[in-house]
This record gives sequence, structure tokens and C-alpha cells, in this order.
Amino acid sequence: MYKQKRLKSQFLFADRWFDRHSIVRNMEAFQDLIVIVLCLTLFAVMLIQLWGIFTALTQTLDYKHVTSKMLFILILVELFRLLMVYLQEHSISVGVAVEVTIVSVLREVVVHGALEISSMQTAAMCGLLFILGTLLVVCAKTPHMDCISANTQFCPIRHRGNREHQNEFEFSHSHHCDENQPIA
Repeated sequence: MYKQKRLKSQFLFADRWFDRHSIVRNMEAFQDLIVIVLCLTLFAVMLIQLWGIFTALTQTLDYKHVTSKMLFILILVELFRLLMVYLQEHSISVGVAVEVTIVSVLREVVVHGALEISSMQTAAMCGLLFILGTLLVVCAKTPHMDCISANTQFCPIRHRGNREHQNEFEFSHSHHCDENQPIA
């Protein structure tokens, strides 16, 4: 008699009430929907802030108020970019998050004025900006972990090894061709 071999996937999911893979896919789709709603909300807030800047420019000119609104729009743009990176890669970009934090700290300095902030707060902000700047440099120098694990041509680590191998191949191929050429 011929016995049919039992598939491993049938054994794993035959008696289960749910499929983990479909639940994870549905939850990721729901997260993407939440992020899209957040992006649309951020875009609406940016438009409202732009309208506020235009009305502030046509009425009384309070430079501190207009500057703080402009910096707030820049923060919203960076947050929008952070959400776009999340939608594309399904991971948070630490570099973009650090940039948002740096702009937020600088906005507070501009809004409150450097002379109105106490020396302790100034020292704390300087320390925070130094740490964030260092983290930004480290993030710029370190390739993303997804890039390392993926086999894509956009990853500098993967391509560096491939380029060296390709250069060695070209050198050995040209050396082999030179040996077979007649001497003129």
C-alpha cells in the first residue's frame, strides 16, 4: 500500500484555531493604516500651521512667534519623514528621530531666548545636544541592520566585498588574457 507522507505544515497548524502568519500580516496592515492616518493628520496640522504663519505675517509682526511656528513646521516635516521611513522599512530610523530631537531642542532655545534660560538648563541642553550629535554621527557611520542582513545592492557592506571580488576577477581575467596574446 502506498502511504502519503504527512506535511510538516499540516501537523503544525491542523489543530490550531488561528494561523499566526495571517494574524501577523493583518496586524502589520492595521499598523500601516494607523501610520497612514498619523501621516495625514500631521499633514493637516502642517497646513494649519502654514496658514497661521501667513496670517501672522499679514497682521502684527512678532518675530519670535513666527520663528517658533516655522521651527514647529520643520519638526512636523521631520516627524512626517520618520513615519514615511517606517512605512517603507517597517523600522524606526534612529538618525531621523535624533534629528527631530535636535531641532526640538533648538526650537526651545530660539523661542525662549538664550538669555532667559538658566545656566543649569543651558548646560543640560549643551550636554543633550553633544550626546545627540555624537549619536547622529554614529548612526551615519553605521549601516542599518536590515541592510546587513539583506542581500541588496544598496548595502555598502555587501557591495564592498563584491567589488573586491569583482576587481580580483577582472585582474586575473586580464592577466590571463595578456598571457595568451601574441607578443608584438
